[in-house]
Amino acid sequence: MRAKAHSLRSHVPFEIPRKSELAARLASVLEVIYLVFNEGYSATAGDDWMRPALCEEALRLGRILAELAPQEPEVHGLVALMEIQASRSAARVGPSGEPILLLDQDRSRWDQLLIRRGLAALERAGKLAGTPGPYASRPPSPPATPEPTSPKPPTGPASSTSTPSWPISHPPIVELNRAVAVAMAFGPAAGLELIDALASEPALKSYHLLPAVRGDLLFKLNRFPEAQAEFVRAANLTRNARERDLLLARAEAAQERQSPDGASPTA
Repeated sequence: MRAKAHSLRSHVPFEIPRKSELAARLASVLEVIYLVFNEGYSATAGDDWMRPALCEEALRLGRILAELAPQEPEVHGLVALMEIQASRSAARVGPSGEPILLLDQDRSRWDQLLIRRGLAALERAGKLAGTPGPYASRPPSPPATPEPTSPKPPTGPASSTSTPSWPISHPPIVELNRAVAVAMAFGPAAGLELIDALASEPALKSYHLLPAVRGDLLFKLNRFPEAQAEFVRAANLTRNARERDLLLARAEAAQERQSPDGASPTA
């Protein structure tokens, strides 16, 4: 808005880019807004796990952009993502600013208005024509089966071949998120198999959430010495003080679960 005011004072015309230029420029704007929100939602460094002002500013910009470009599904998709993520903000931080993980959150503190707004934005995105991009895409619905079957975890990386109705790329960070979802649906061993396949990815070499997620899955499998090592590695990689404290506390919990000789107790 400040840029618009400056343009008016300088007699520079302010207008939406032409259709031929809109896609590329819109993608850049959406990426910046997403990065601002992400930094507010999980601060990469400092003493606070969240920076709510950044989340609020990103949401404000996203909502304005949705009014300026109401026919762009990606805009509504990003707004939906931010609204739904922001709905959990109050439950993600404890009284002293400590992080509260998803499964430990008090869901009564989730903001129902933001959830409804997010779902409405997602519905708007789905009704608009065009090929959905990374923000407006949804995973394909499972095919109908004549009778109940036992679900089997997916194997290997996701691809456009296996999911033709989800035409977006799958960079390593997306695969990491997918592994978490697989672990929740099919158990920690299934998720760990996908996580281990990402170990050699250069893009995740210094990404603290890879060992953090691996440590969590190892902990759930009672492989406590390995879990402890992964939590410590993740703590050494993060630059956020709150997150480091959480990871070190989880490493200590893994150590406490080990038998006196340092091995994991048998089930």
